[in-house]
Amino acid sequence: MKAARFYGPGDIRIDEIPEPAVRPGTVKVEVQWCGICGTDLHEYLEGPIFAPPAGAPHPLTGETVPVTLGHEFAGVVAELGQGVAGLAVGDRVVVEPYIVCGRCDACQQGRYNVCATLGFVGLSGFGGGFSRYVVAEQRWIHPLGDLGTDVGALVEPLAVAYHAVRLSGARAGHTGLVFGAGPIGLVTTAALRAAGVEQVIVVEPAGVRKTKAATAGADHVIDPTEADTVGSVMELTQGRGADVSFECAGIDAVLASAIRSTRAGGTCVNVAIWGHQASVAMNDLVFREVSLVGSLAYANDHPATIRMIADGLVDPHQFITGRIELDDIVSAGFDELINNKEENVKILVRP
Repeated sequence: MKAARFYGPGDIRIDEIPEPAVRPGTVKVEVQWCGICGTDLHEYLEGPIFAPPAGAPHPLTGETVPVTLGHEFAGVVAELGQGVAGLAVGDRVVVEPYIVCGRCDACQQGRYNVCATLGFVGLSGFGGGFSRYVVAEQRWIHPLGDLGTDVGALVEPLAVAYHAVRLSGARAGHTGLVFGAGPIGLVTTAALRAAGVEQVIVVEPAGVRKTKAATAGADHVIDPTEADTVGSVMELTQGRGADVSFECAGIDAVLASAIRSTRAGGTCVNVAIWGHQASVAMNDLVFREVSLVGSLAYANDHPATIRMIADGLVDPHQFITGRIELDDIVSAGFDELINNKEENVKILVRP
C-alpha cells in the first residue's frame, strides 16, 4: 500500500509499504480521511521532533525515521482480530492514536496522555493515517455512529480542545478567553461555546483568522495590534477578567497577557507546545491566585467529543478547508498550509 513517510526536514515521500496484519485484540481500519496537523508541519519543517531519529528508536515501537505520518484519522473497520467484540466490519470509527506503556505512574492514574514513554501512531511508529490501513488495539477504536469519516478526522483536534476546556472547569455563566485563532484556538473556541460558556473572547491579529473566530463562536475578537488586550478584556468583563483563558500560541508576550487577563482565582490553560523555554511572571499568578494549567492532547475524551459533534453542539465542517489525495500531500497539503496558513484550518487527505 502507499504511505506518506517522513524521512527528515522537508523530506516526505510516497512509499510502497506492506499492509499491516491484524493481531489478536486489534482492529484493522481502512483509513478514509486523515487531517494534517500542526505537529506534522513542525516535523516537516524542523524534525525529527516527536518522530524518533535514526539511532534513537522509540522505546515502545522500536522504530526510527522513516515513519508513516498522520494521527488525525477515521475510516471503516476492515478486519477484526481474535477476541474483538462490539464492532463489525464496515463500522465507521475514529482511532485514538496513542502508544502507551500502561505501567508508569501516569498510566496507572488514567493520565495515559502523559505516559512516561508516550508515543503516537503517525509520529512514533506503528503506521499512520497517511496510508490505506492502520492496525490498532480495540481500546483505541471509537465508533462514530452515523457521523461521516470526514467529520471523524476532526474528532482528534476537537478532543484536544474538549480536554483543555474540561481541565479549565469552564461552565455556563463563565467568560472564556482564547489567545490565537489558528486551528487549535478555533476548535477551543468552538468547544467553549459547546460547553455553554456565556461569553467567548478571542485575541487574534490576522484578518482572515478573525473572521474564522467569529464563525467558530467568538462573541468578541480583539486585535492586539489595534487595542490593549488586557484593557479590552477588562472592559468586556466589567473589570473582572476572564474566568478561564487559553494560551494557544506559544509566545511569551501572549502568555503574559493571558495570565493578566484572567480574573482573580481563575484558570489559565496552556494548550500550545512551546518551541523555547517560556518566561512567566510568577507574581502575576501569585498576587491574584491564578492557576496555570498545562493541557496535553486528551485522555478518555473521545466518546464525549463524538457526542458533542453528534448532538450538533459543534459544526466540524467549518474547519475543513481542503480535501486532497495522498499523492498531492506535499504540494497541496504541507506546502499549502505553510504558505497560506491564515486561509487554512484543516486539510484532509484521502489515502
